[in-house]
Amino acid sequence: MATTTGPRQKELHELLSRDMVDIYVGDENTHWTLHEKLLCHRSKFFRDVFYKKTGNKNQYYGLPDEDDGPFRLFVAWLYADNIPTPHEEKDLGPLMDLYLMGEKWEIKKLQVDVMDAVRRWYHDSDTLPSLRRVQYIYSNTTDDSPMRVLMVNCIARMLVFGEGMPTHWEKALRRNGQLAVDIILAVQKWKLDGESVPDAREEPVLPIVEEAEQKAEIKKEEREGEDEEKHNGETSDYQTDAGQEQTEGEETETAIEEDE
Repeated sequence: MATTTGPRQKELHELLSRDMVDIYVGDENTHWTLHEKLLCHRSKFFRDVFYKKTGNKNQYYGLPDEDDGPFRLFVAWLYADNIPTPHEEKDLGPLMDLYLMGEKWEIKKLQVDVMDAVRRWYHDSDTLPSLRRVQYIYSNTTDDSPMRVLMVNCIARMLVFGEGMPTHWEKALRRNGQLAVDIILAVQKWKLDGESVPDAREEPVLPIVEEAEQKAEIKKEEREGEDEEKHNGETSDYQTDAGQEQTEGEETETAIEEDE
């Protein structure tokens, strides 16, 4: 019985045809010359650009809104079909932009490869996505973005198994309701064993009240500290203004005496 397989993946040398296209990137129109067949094989977006059914065939295309750094990574991936694991956290920034290119240009494999590189970085470094990385992805993607899911799944684990909630995350979740909902949905998919999750209906309520009191006391102390700083600032401004007025008054009296 014959085995059914998917379409054969073309080798790189089969995609390096003689036809080339010119891509101009960024504000400075950085010029790239790429193999047309390879580019269009990887991306439906570029197929629509360069393989028009009607009219004159384009041999160039401008990407003024893209940055040179991420596009350089795209070209490297285009020919190598691989994205290495980042060395430092700062390397994730260009990778996030590269991922957004994958979404805009409808390149599924690029999205998968970038996400896998990002996943490896967080795993190997034993770290989790920072708030600014998550916010950047949320600001530039739609609700069904796979990168959102990866980020949220990582953060959900941190919030569930971590010691308390970091203040900056608490503020972010209060502002961004969609992020909070996504985290709850991610946790629901875990299908946790009921016995491993505390049941509030069976627990004493006193600890809840005491925790609420502690939080209220902390907030009160923070407000008092802010009020004191504000008062000290106003007092300092008043003393400065009073000193200036006194100096100006003394200068005026001196001028009058000299005139007399």
